[in-house]
Amino acid sequence: MLGQRALNRALLERQLLLRRVEIPVAVALEHLVGLQAQAPMPPYYALWSRLARFDPHELGRMLIDREAVRLTLMRGTVHLVTVRDALALRPLLQHVIERVHKGSFGRRMAGVDPTRLAPVVDELLAGKPLTARELGRQLVARGIGRDVEAVANATRMYVALVQVPPRGVWGAGGQAKYATIESWTGRELEADPSLEDLILRYLGAFGPASPLDMQKWSGLTRVKAVFEELRPRLRTFRDEHGRALFDLPDAPRPSPDLRAPTRFLGEYDNVLLGHADRRRIVPEGFPWDAMLAPGRFVNNLLVDGLLRATWWIERDGQRQATLAIRPFRRLSRAEHAEVAAEAARMVEFAAADVDRREVRFEPAVD
Repeated sequence: MLGQRALNRALLERQLLLRRVEIPVAVALEHLVGLQAQAPMPPYYALWSRLARFDPHELGRMLIDREAVRLTLMRGTVHLVTVRDALALRPLLQHVIERVHKGSFGRRMAGVDPTRLAPVVDELLAGKPLTARELGRQLVARGIGRDVEAVANATRMYVALVQVPPRGVWGAGGQAKYATIESWTGRELEADPSLEDLILRYLGAFGPASPLDMQKWSGLTRVKAVFEELRPRLRTFRDEHGRALFDLPDAPRPSPDLRAPTRFLGEYDNVLLGHADRRRIVPEGFPWDAMLAPGRFVNNLLVDGLLRATWWIERDGQRQATLAIRPFRRLSRAEHAEVAAEAARMVEFAAADVDRREVRFEPAVD
């Protein structure tokens, strides 16, 4: 039987969060099966907390040199992955992505057959990258649908589009503009990618886990049969509720007593989204709404391996940056000191261009 703390330490080890490791950025991206990238900065925060001597310009270079891309993948959300993973993952997840679009915009598509968008989108993007809204407007102008927002969303959900630089590049900025993955990378999507391989990779990054956990992380359904086919190659465990968990035979499962360091993570880090039962890392009763900061991108903070705070950076131009921390429940004196020290390092990394940097603790939320 594996208790919550044992599962927590295993997850942190797989997610490179028990110690910073010295591996190339591309290796980390593929080990983690991508990074959540709804906003530009979270992948940089994620890698800073995981890699020793992480150079953010290396990740930016990979985007510019077309070695990594940002596109819609797991759960219909934007992830940053290597090109090799993008070409394999997108076909496996295509029906998940389409389902997400139908759930949000299906009634607003006005009879448009979204599966016929690809050739028109290819034609529109042949000249230069465009924003989704620009694509939507041009498609509607051609009589393809009437709702610009719905059609715009459909373009990146039914066609494998990547966000092109400077979007997502460290120290740069800009709107999300799109190109087809084939035109951007010069490579084709895989014709027959392996779901078995994806499950094994998921377990390597998030195990021990159940089929339902994998479904929650990916958005895929009906994967239990594939887990059963893989059973002879896997180890099985039970959690404290008797649920069956699968894992790679030689995957690390550290002692529950192992100390876990403070780690600053980005918004929606996959370590928090990798399971149906998130109690291994998210405390019961975590008050999500109260932990937000209106008008700001709110990131997440692990203390002793659990989600214990949110944080964000307030900037005054290039004069000052303040990293604000809102704890869930009061931190002990030792926890406060460790968080403050790591926060000082994080704000130095994230706001290296300002003259002054500070850390501020807000009152704890109970």
